[in-house]
Amino acid sequence: MSEEKIKIAIVDDHTLFRSGLATLLDEFDDIEIIFQATNGQDLQEKLPKQTDVHLVLMDINMPITDGYAATTWVKDNYPNIGVLALSMHEDEEAIIKMLKAGAGGYMLKHSTPNDLFHAIKTIHEKKFFINELVSGRLFAALKDENFRPTLTEKELTFLQHCSSELTYKEIADMMFVSPRTVDNYRESLFSKLSVKSRTGLVVYGIKHALIKI
Repeated sequence: MSEEKIKIAIVDDHTLFRSGLATLLDEFDDIEIIFQATNGQDLQEKLPKQTDVHLVLMDINMPITDGYAATTWVKDNYPNIGVLALSMHEDEEAIIKMLKAGAGGYMLKHSTPNDLFHAIKTIHEKKFFINELVSGRLFAALKDENFRPTLTEKELTFLQHCSSELTYKEIADMMFVSPRTVDNYRESLFSKLSVKSRTGLVVYGIKHALIKI
């Protein structure tokens, strides 16, 4: 294939699961496993040497540095690298905490290989992945917040487009602005809403009835 492979790092403290997942993903022609890490600290030591990574598959419960802290570190230092949470926990608290840390999506470890591959491709292309875990039960569990920042009309329009399958470049074309302007809208919303991912924007928008679905 001529298309560039999606370069993956796997972070999980369970050796058998981590190795098995790497073997499974190696079967997909579009994926290349760059390295494996045993926890968030191990990731922090290895990632600076492998900055061509596109996406990190992140476990949550790990010793020394867990998935929440590791995800926050990735998004603070390598904002262009996507993070897909891969966990056995399907409780709302874990999902919300990972999304707030900057994960672009959340999958359960018992997901099928094809479902996981679809999530990986979606986050790589769109920067976010919404499924049943990041929709129905999650939105019902989110609590209201007192603080409601003021958003401009353009930011609201951009927020609405974020819930679609459009890329940021396609959103820029729809809004008749430059990609740089769309980047400014995104960064402004990240700051105002205290989120770090497109999924976080969509979660906030639906939660506060700013996005029509």
